[in-house]
Amino acid sequence: MARTRPSDAEVEQRRQDILRHVIDSGEVRIDRLPERFGVSLMTIHRDLDDLAERRLLRKLRGKVAAYPALTMETAKRFREGLNLPCKEALGDAAVREVRAGQTVFVDDSTTLFPLVRRFAGVEQLVVITNSLEIARILGESGESGESGSVEILLLGGRYTEFDSCIGPDTIEALGRMRADVGFVSATAVAGGRLYHPDRDYASLKRAALAAANRNVLVVDSSKFGRTATYSYGDVSAYDLVITDSGTPADELTAMRELGTRVELVDLPGKSARNTGLNRESDGGSSV
Repeated sequence: MARTRPSDAEVEQRRQDILRHVIDSGEVRIDRLPERFGVSLMTIHRDLDDLAERRLLRKLRGKVAAYPALTMETAKRFREGLNLPCKEALGDAAVREVRAGQTVFVDDSTTLFPLVRRFAGVEQLVVITNSLEIARILGESGESGESGSVEILLLGGRYTEFDSCIGPDTIEALGRMRADVGFVSATAVAGGRLYHPDRDYASLKRAALAAANRNVLVVDSSKFGRTATYSYGDVSAYDLVITDSGTPADELTAMRELGTRVELVDLPGKSARNTGLNRESDGGSSV
C-alpha cells in the first residue's frame, strides 16, 4: 500500500520541529536527523535547504547550525514561525478579553499575531500598535479603514529588525493615547520577572502598562526559565497572564505568589482552565 503524502501543514510542522531541535542543540550532524524525525536523508536535505533559504538556520558541511542567540531573539523571521499551534491556542483565549467598541493596544510580539487575526470577529475596534506586520494583518484582512470594523493607529519611530517602530517618538505617541486593554508578550520570564534583550523594547512594554486600563500578558511556555539583558518588572503589573499548560510548575507558583491571575491554556484538542489568585482591577473598563 502506497504511503500517504504528508500535507503542506505537516511538512512545515516537521521543519519547525527540526528548527527547534537545531536551536536547542546549537549544532547538529545532518546524518543524525533522519532517524530522529522518521524520514529519509533526502527529505531531511530538502527540509534543511528550505530552512536555510529562509535564513532560519545555517547548513554547513555535514552539519547544520543555529544563528547566534541575539539574532534569533530579535529577527522576526525566527520568532514568527516557532510554536505556532501554541500561539494559536493562546490567541483563542486572549480574544475573549476583547469587547466590541474597545480601543486595544497590541505590541510587536509575534505571539500576538494569531490574536490580531481574530479581531475580525469583533466589531468597531480601534487597534494601537507599533508593529508594521500587525497593521498589515489587519489591513489585508479587509477589516480596516472607514468601511471596516478595525481602525489602526500605527505608532511611528525608529524602524528595527523586529519589523516595528521603537524609541522616544514611539513612547511619546503612546503616552498620548489610552487603551481599554493592552496585550504584550515577553521574550523571557524567570521567577515572575520579565526580561528583554533590547532596552528600548523593554521601555515600550513598561509604557504600555501605563497606557491601558487593563493589561494582559500572553506568553508561551518556551519563554519561561530564561533571562535576557534588561529586566523591566514582574508579572504583578498585569491583570491577567495567559500561558499554556507546558509552563513549569515553579514558574506558575512564582506568578501566583505575586498575586497575578493566570489562565492556563491546554494545547489544541484540550480545554482551557483558570488557575492562580484573582487580583482587583486597576480600574477603568472591565473586559
